[in-house]
Amino acid sequence: MRTGQGVTELVERMLAGDTLALPRLISLVEGESEAVADIMRRIGPHTGRAYCIGVTGPPGTGKSTVVDKLTAIMREKELSVGIVAVDPSSPFSGGALLGDRIRMQQHYLDPGVFIRSMATRGSHGGLPVTVQGVIKLLDASGRDVIVVETVGVGQTELDVVNAADIVIVVLTPESGDAVQAMKAGLFEIADIFAVNKADREGAPRMKAELEVFVAMKPGEPIPVVLTQAHRGIGIDELYEELERRRRIQEENGELERRRRQRRREEFLEMLQRKVRGRFLDFAEKDGQLKDLAERVVAGELDPHSACAQVLDDRQWLGKWLSQGQ
Repeated sequence: MRTGQGVTELVERMLAGDTLALPRLISLVEGESEAVADIMRRIGPHTGRAYCIGVTGPPGTGKSTVVDKLTAIMREKELSVGIVAVDPSSPFSGGALLGDRIRMQQHYLDPGVFIRSMATRGSHGGLPVTVQGVIKLLDASGRDVIVVETVGVGQTELDVVNAADIVIVVLTPESGDAVQAMKAGLFEIADIFAVNKADREGAPRMKAELEVFVAMKPGEPIPVVLTQAHRGIGIDELYEELERRRRIQEENGELERRRRQRRREEFLEMLQRKVRGRFLDFAEKDGQLKDLAERVVAGELDPHSACAQVLDDRQWLGKWLSQGQ
């Protein structure tokens, strides 16, 4: 992809409302193009206006249907919406396995809704590492609300808390009891619980158990809403809770605190990835480090001692830091 003037043109077109420029820029971000830094610098002044909603929960709870119905309400209120639907990576192509969600097809012809599927690409946190850049592009493009739906939460798939302003955790009566939700770390990230498919047996019990546990957590109580998303039942109440929580976040400063923390985490995570990549490139070329690694592989030296040798050798560190200059 062309950098410089080509990126400038794309960004300007996107900011002017060109619907074809946005997906091209997203593709550059997803592909971790060399142009990404330039893109982020140019759109930076135009970000920070959209409200980002994370939707997560175990597979099969109806997250896509919940997102679909919430989007319909937002459009009725004339809000523009960007949806990032994260799917499992295809073992063959590395792309999103499910593609753009069939359940959201009613919104495809609506210019006020932009839907993008993303593959996890090996990430264990439920979101691809490039999702923050995609969210920023949707924000800069003028979307009022951005919805990020994760692939399906497990005990380590909690990245959504670092990507969204508010998190809805979708469960079903079949998801297990509230204790299981606690074990999965969902109480740590949930701002709202939606017990979906509430027409099934066990929904009232699940709601009651969740309410008992959330009552023991300090701070603003976490609301628990019963929904039947496929019928549109409970979605209005869920949206009202979203709006209520947003007002609270804005009034008590929680929204800004979360965004500051998110920027910090993004910086540290990006720095870690780039330092690691640069180090691995250097390790492939440095004879001294190769010899040290071979001694570790052969069992002649333990990894802790090897690391200490590397980190204590200022001359070696200087050589690494000056690579490419």
